[in-house]
This record gives sequence, C-alpha cells and structure tokens, in this order.
Amino acid sequence: MTITADPAESSEAGNEIANWYDQPAKLIRRYSSYLIALLAITVSLLLLYRLFRDYSLEDLRQSLVSADIAHLTASIGFAAASYLTLTGFDYLALIYAGKRQSWRRAALASFCGLSIGHNVGFAALSSGTVRYRLYSRWGLGAGDIAKVIAFCGMTVGLGMGVLGGVALVLQPQLAADLTGLGQGTLIGFGIAILVLILAYVALCHFKRTPFRFRKWIFTPPRPGLAVAQIAVGAINFAFVAACLHQAIASFEAVSYPAAAAAFVIANTTALIAHVPGGVGVIETVVLKLLPATQMLVAVLIFRLVYFLIPLPLGISALAIWELWTRRQKSD
Repeated sequence: MTITADPAESSEAGNEIANWYDQPAKLIRRYSSYLIALLAITVSLLLLYRLFRDYSLEDLRQSLVSADIAHLTASIGFAAASYLTLTGFDYLALIYAGKRQSWRRAALASFCGLSIGHNVGFAALSSGTVRYRLYSRWGLGAGDIAKVIAFCGMTVGLGMGVLGGVALVLQPQLAADLTGLGQGTLIGFGIAILVLILAYVALCHFKRTPFRFRKWIFTPPRPGLAVAQIAVGAINFAFVAACLHQAIASFEAVSYPAAAAAFVIANTTALIAHVPGGVGVIETVVLKLLPATQMLVAVLIFRLVYFLIPLPLGISALAIWELWTRRQKSD
C-alpha cells in the first residue's frame, strides 16, 4: 500500500516549514543594524570606562576650571557656524530634488533633524524621520524626500572627503600614529580621495542623464550645484573641526590640521559604527593630542557645545512648529 499526501496540503506544509526556517533570517536582517550599533555603543562605553577609571571628578573639575574662556567662546561660535552651514545641505538638496523651498523652511528641517540625529545615532534614519515629518507637510512626496536625504548624505561624504584628504596630505604623521599605516600610504589615500571628488565634479559635468548603478538610479546634479555641494560640505566639517580644535586649545596649543585629522578619523569611525556622537571614539583619538585628564574635559566641552546644547533647542523648535501647525489647522 502506498501512502501519498495531498499535493495542496504538502505545498502548504512545505511553505510553513520554509517560513519557519526563514523567520530567524528575517529577524537578523531586520535587526542586524541595531545589534551592530548596540555592540558599537557597548565597546565605546568600555573605552570610556578605561579612559575615566583612573581619574576623579576633582581632577576633571580642576581641568575644566583651567580652560581658557576665549577658546571656549570660539568653540561655541564655530559650532553655531556649522549648524548655520548645515542649512545649506537641505537648501541645495531641495533644489536638486526640484522642490525648492524657502531658506527658513530648509533651516528648520535641517536644524531640527540634525540636532536630534547627531545625538540619537543612525543620522540618516533619525534625522530623516524628522525631515519627512516636515517636508511631507510642505508638499513633498516620499520620492522627493528620499532625494533630499540622499543628497544630504552625499554632501556629508564629500565634505568629509575634502577635509580628510587635505588632513591626510598635510598631517600624515598624526594619521600614521592613529592608524598604524605608513605616511606614504596615507598621503596616497588623501590624494586619491581628492581625485575622486574631482572625478565626481567631472561626472556631473559630462553625464547629464540618469544612469543605473546596481539597483539604484543616480541622477547627477548640475556641475554648479555639485561644486556648491562640495563647498558647503567641506566648510561645515571645517567648522566642526574648528569647534573641536578650540576645545582642545583651551588646554594646550595644537595645530588646526592635527585637530582636523583627529576629527576626521574619529568621525569616520563613528559614522561607520553608527555610534551616537562618536562616544568613546573621539576620546580615544584625541588622547593622542592631550594628556588624559585634559583630553577628557576637552572632548566633554566639545560634546556639550556641539551635541548637547543644540538638542533641546532642536526639540523645542520642532514642538513649537507642531503646535503652530495644529493651531493653523484649527483656525
């Protein structure tokens, strides 16, 4: 006697088994980025513990009191200049997407999104959520907002590339100490990065039509817009590096290229790991420039000025806008 199964039931059972086996894979794919971020944060906290464990609060307080007020004021000024420059990211991105808005709207979306995104981590997602909230109210579709976010992300990469390329060429010794690579190799990397950025401008000049790269379709911006994109990105990161430089200079004379090189290496690592504010990463890198106690206070000042102070301001601005929008609707 031969026992046969109903084909429909067999197919259904097979699908259930396949789905059962596929569930863990789906969960891993869905949450892998968060697990990686959690691991990165854990490692960063361990780094912070190793840095702080030998120093008392009194040591840190004395270092903070000894900080130079003029440099602290300059650090705040450079942070403000950076956030002002960041509004250009969104303004240019809206032009690229064909959805030009007033600078005031671009500034609101940029500041609210980035002041929150810098602290939360996963900046493209966290700041992107805030941007979506605002831009969708101003008539942009999901595709338009995706273009804005992608353009801003590209501007981050180009700006970091310019500062990083110049820092590697001008300050290869510090980069060699931080990375363990040879100075010649690092200078070569810096030149290659700058050449790639020039190639991007050339691509935007000669390739005016959309083209496909794997599953993505890329539409190059106009050459003038590409140059403005690079300039705004580079100026922003130059201001951020200057903010860190002034915080460090509150305790010891350090050259701006050295601080910029430290910032680029630390920030690149933090971006790859999605660590909020580069916790633990910046401290480890700046330790190459300052004695440990002063380094901790210098980075603490930098975090306070660039990350923590803008956060409540951004949240407040977003809340005020939400209340104002609802009142407008009710009227």
